[in-house]
Amino acid sequence: MPNSTPIDLGSRLELMVDDHLIERMDGARLRLHHPQPREVALVLDRPWEGSGSGYVTVIREAERYRMWYKGAHLDCAGGRLQPARDSVCYAESADGIAWERAEVGLIEHEGSAANNIVWRGQGDHGFCPFLDANPACPPEERYKAVGQGRFEEKAALWALASPDGIHWELMDEAPILRGTPFDSQNLVFWDSVRGEYRAYVRFFREGRWRDILTTTSPDFRNWAQYQQLHYPGAPDEQLYTNQVQPYYRAPHIFVGLPTRYIERGWSPSMEALPDQESRRTCAEAHVRFGTALSDTLLMTSRDGATFRRWDEAFLPPGIQRPGTWVYGDAYASCGLVEVASGLPGAPPELSFWANENVWVGPVALRRYALRIDGFASAHDPLSGGEVLTKPCTFAGSRLVLNFATSAAGDLRVEVQDACGAPIAGFALTDCDEVFGDEIERTVTWRGGESDLSALAGRPVRLRIALRDADLFSLRFI
Repeated sequence: MPNSTPIDLGSRLELMVDDHLIERMDGARLRLHHPQPREVALVLDRPWEGSGSGYVTVIREAERYRMWYKGAHLDCAGGRLQPARDSVCYAESADGIAWERAEVGLIEHEGSAANNIVWRGQGDHGFCPFLDANPACPPEERYKAVGQGRFEEKAALWALASPDGIHWELMDEAPILRGTPFDSQNLVFWDSVRGEYRAYVRFFREGRWRDILTTTSPDFRNWAQYQQLHYPGAPDEQLYTNQVQPYYRAPHIFVGLPTRYIERGWSPSMEALPDQESRRTCAEAHVRFGTALSDTLLMTSRDGATFRRWDEAFLPPGIQRPGTWVYGDAYASCGLVEVASGLPGAPPELSFWANENVWVGPVALRRYALRIDGFASAHDPLSGGEVLTKPCTFAGSRLVLNFATSAAGDLRVEVQDACGAPIAGFALTDCDEVFGDEIERTVTWRGGESDLSALAGRPVRLRIALRDADLFSLRFI
């Protein structure tokens, strides 16, 4: 086999979401997995909420789950779209399942401050907070947020700060970013791997095509020139929200859940979708309000600008039912958090929230769940197949897999030298069969041997044979 510079894995977790680690697959393929619907967290039916609510962000801080979202109402009566003013709203949960609005008493709505509104003003549209992990962040700016507003009669992205996520103030008298409409949920986070802030914002390519830009900053105030995202091999589709974040278990990998926006027009299939009366009422304001559709995709990146984007929907609209299959449906929240499984003894689920019942109202926020690291996998049928990795080096003494098999399936691993020759004692025939369904399983050879410390730092390849099995991630520890 040809020589190549080994990939230094260290003890990082590697997800099977791209071919970064893969040299060759024989009979195997990478396959996308789909989140499963769970309970409705909130029904947004308060007077300051309604059919235009959404743009959700969820952060888990210690043992508390925190949610921020837009409260707004859309009215298409009379053939005109009349959106109500945005309110930034806040809710909490002790377990990520049962949620309560926090009555903060800060901002009046129709003469009463008995509500959960935490901000109105510059930056209230698409308001998206984050917990700043920059070690140099002052306590009063521990929470930061960005949102769209106006500056010199043009759209701009404003920055806000808060010590507690509830009491917010503008960070400056001028916005941090300009030059694009920002009419979506734009976001910023601290990239701990690269030591910089990174933003992902909405723009219109050629003045009409919805897409995403990124930029970086060392201090949250001075930003580099925008870069347009690239999606090699993916179809040219319109993307609304982006929800890009460093994956919390592997922060060198960016995971995005962008909304795909498609204008389909009237057809017999469009007329077979739910809520025809409200769909036609919305179309009177503009045909796309009644006939555009949306779903959520999955994309991942190693550099923040070039993304491997899956063509098939990660979160499709699902079975037809009232409040679904509309423009604004299935927008994923910003932030992936672990929530306890409903199955006793099972590991936590990776969760996010998505809206349904947009335009008709009131909007419902439903939780969706998938296994930890479970975005995609290397998969083989029962007839079998293999994955061969590129040469790599590692730090540690054990190989741990996140995998699932059927009762008849299994998985085995061979450790090879950089040229592809099996290393004595770690050949495929030496490997103990691995079967089951587990987030972290140590691979063993020769009846229980797992110590790979003698190979640490040496270039090796992994030959992984699978039968009716999925490999989601691997890690040397």
